[in-house]
Amino acid sequence: MQKEFNIAVLAGDGIGPEVVAEAIKVLKVIGDRYEVNFHFQEALMGACAIDATGNPLPDATLDLCLKSDAILFGAIGDPKYDNDPNAKVRPEQGLLALRKNLGLFANIRPVTTYDSLLHLSPLRPEKIKGADFVVYRELTGGIYFGEKTRSEDGQYASDLCAYSVSEIERIAALAFKAAQTRRKKLTLVDKANVLETSRLWREVVRRMAGDYPDVEVDYMFVDNAAMQMIQWPTQFDVILTSNMFGDIISDEASVIAGSMGLLPSASIGAQTSLFEPIHGSYPQAAGQNRANPLATILSAAMLLESLELHDAATEIRAAVSKSLAENKTTEDLNSDAPMTTAEVGDYVVSYVLDVSHV
Repeated sequence: MQKEFNIAVLAGDGIGPEVVAEAIKVLKVIGDRYEVNFHFQEALMGACAIDATGNPLPDATLDLCLKSDAILFGAIGDPKYDNDPNAKVRPEQGLLALRKNLGLFANIRPVTTYDSLLHLSPLRPEKIKGADFVVYRELTGGIYFGEKTRSEDGQYASDLCAYSVSEIERIAALAFKAAQTRRKKLTLVDKANVLETSRLWREVVRRMAGDYPDVEVDYMFVDNAAMQMIQWPTQFDVILTSNMFGDIISDEASVIAGSMGLLPSASIGAQTSLFEPIHGSYPQAAGQNRANPLATILSAAMLLESLELHDAATEIRAAVSKSLAENKTTEDLNSDAPMTTAEVGDYVVSYVLDVSHV
């Protein structure tokens, strides 16, 4: 019997529509190969939604996401909002609201190095060769969602950072289980020497570690972790951390891979999950067919895994590795003879269609 899945498509702003189009192109071919029927339905979110409706997350978009099996998301942001600190409605509010309404509590960002791209990283190849880790970032708590205040005279502002035991436990459980399937090491990144919330994180993780005796657990302050990630990235396997620290650490990790255009992510919820590249909307390249679609295509592979289509996900990753090995890439990775966004997508599709590699 053919499987059926409803996929909400939120292309978003800037280069979002272009890179999402290539991921959908690949998913459609995967559907044909694996007898899966994907029903794609598009909706607005971000600056494009503000322009059309005045709301960065329209009710219709939220309703669609709530009834979908998975969400494929492109990028969010526009200079006319980003450069206006007084803007009352901002594109990012839509993404934060979506995370909260869907309960997307865990952001997963794998970081993988490719031998053919080691020379593109600003770090020395011998430092990063073999680096392969994943960041588990808590996504709906902490300082981003805490109470925010501003004094009437504008001279004082505050942001509350708050966490509950249950919020920590649910993402820590995912991270521990991931470590069990990988190299069996988990690193908690916190600031427990200063922050009370970090001390709570450390207490909870230490208690939970007893339930996972096969996983080695170590603890690292975030400033030290930021340094160690550059000096010795191969030591990491699964990194577990809070919302703000995860936001910073995972973006720092992008330099290891050589391009932010290669890093996918998944935001996991109880009912559905969202899959997106970690790069921004890159408005300077919007509509020019030169953005790197591989992070979005790899995000589609993570989407397939969430639907238990593991062989299909493996095939997409193999296609991406092949495109990188053969230098069939966009200008960020190949300045001498770059391919367009659509041509890279076509290359991945051609790999999937070629049964000789199976």
